Formats: sequence, structure tokens, C-alpha cells
Amino acid sequence: MKNNLFGECISEFIGTAILLFLGTGVVANVQLLDANITWWGLSLLWGLAVAMAVYVTGGVSGAHINPAVTVGLAAVGDFPWFKVVPYIIAQVCGAFLGAAITYFLYAEQIAEKTAANMTIFHTIAVSNVSNPKAMLIELTLTAMLLMGIVAMSEPLNSSAPKGLGSAISVGLLVATIGGIGGKLTGFAINPARDFGPKLFTALAGWGSTPFTAHNYYFWVPIVGPILGGILGAFIYKKFIRVYLPESVKKDKVKEDLLTGDLKAKQETTVN
Repeated sequence: MKNNLFGECISEFIGTAILLFLGTGVVANVQLLDANITWWGLSLLWGLAVAMAVYVTGGVSGAHINPAVTVGLAAVGDFPWFKVVPYIIAQVCGAFLGAAITYFLYAEQIAEKTAANMTIFHTIAVSNVSNPKAMLIELTLTAMLLMGIVAMSEPLNSSAPKGLGSAISVGLLVATIGGIGGKLTGFAINPARDFGPKLFTALAGWGSTPFTAHNYYFWVPIVGPILGGILGAFIYKKFIRVYLPESVKKDKVKEDLLTGDLKAKQETTVN
């Protein structure tokens, strides 16, 4: 089986499309068909959408399905930088497709509603939260997401879920984040999840509105999650990973080897 960048990008494209189709489908049910789904239920279903995307594509690309994850991992040396841009392009395109599929399914219902229903596809903060505050909220939520993702994929972490458990654990983490603070900003915590559908809605008839709404809110779900992803990965690497028992053991072995080499050199010099 081939394992190359093209295949990984296809995987990221499909995984992000799955995420957006399932996730925005939930929102469409609520907004267009008055489905009886609570906010916690909506958050949980978004989390299950993440889990499904990870199950389907994780074995090929790692199922980042989120530029904040890709950039965050690269920033701490856990992912090669040369793959970052291709991954992000694939993720945004996948998000675009996922939103388009939802639009196709609900086209008749959407046609009966106002332009305000573009929020089916992407996020926006509640009216009394400023854009800078919303950016900090997205930063905080995404930092928590990255700490969890890195911890759950850490080989040296004995508490990390194994096998299929990791996907559902990430999904539950997303659901928890949504349940705790998601209603403030729509918990994008993923630039592709927001930007791809904005591109789609702009082309589907909403024009520039997706980018100008809420005082040009479009930059918030990009900047906040990217910075949060870097911060979360950095916190885990610098303050948690270095104290994992196996990591400490490896560092001790390296130190002993280095000390042994120095002693050997000193003995050779003396002789």
C-alpha cells in the first residue's frame, strides 16, 4: 500500500468533507426543520462527526482534518512543515465539498429561509461578544483541543486510549468543548471547517456577506484556532511530555551514554 503525500491529502480532503457534511447536516436539521436537538446534543453529534472522520481516514493521514492541528503539530516538531500547505488546501477543499453536499440535501428548505441561515454552514459569535474576545475564546478552546489530541496520540502516555478508542475520545473532547463554551462562537476550532463553507456560501448566492458579517468576523475562526493550536501543542510538549516516565527514562539513558563517552575520552587522554 502506498503512503505518499498525495494519498494523505486525498485522505484529509475526504475526512474534512465527512466532518462538514455530518456536522452542518445537524445544524440544518435544527435551523430548517426545527429538529428537537439541544445544544449538548448538537455538540455531541459534531463530536461523533469528528470520530467518524478519524475512523475513516486516520490510518492514512492521521486525520488532522483541521489546519490548527496541522500547524500546531508542525510548530512543535511532530509533523513535517513541507506537508502543511498541501494538508491545509485539502482540508479547505474538503470543507467546501461537505458544505455543498448539505446544501444539496436541504436546497428547498434553504430557499424558503432568509440569508441569515448561512450560519448553517459556518460560525459566528453571539452579538454581545466582540471579535477580539471571540478570537481569544477560539484560541482557548482550540488550545484545549490540541492538548487533548497530542496527549491521546502520545506513544509514551500510558493513559492514552488505544486503537479505535482514540477516535471516539477525540470526538468526545470536541463535544465537551462545544458543550462548555461553543455557543459563544459556534466553536469553529478549525479554520477549514469555517473558511471552506464561507467560500461555498459566497458562491452559492450570499455574495460577500459571509466575509463581512459581524464586522468582518471571518478572520476570527482562522487566527484564533491557529494560535490556539500552536499554544496547546507547545504546552503539552514543554510541560507534560518531558515529564512522562518513559520520556524521562530515555533522557536518562542518553545522559548515561553521554557521560560514559566523556569518561572514556578522559581515560584515553590520561593514559
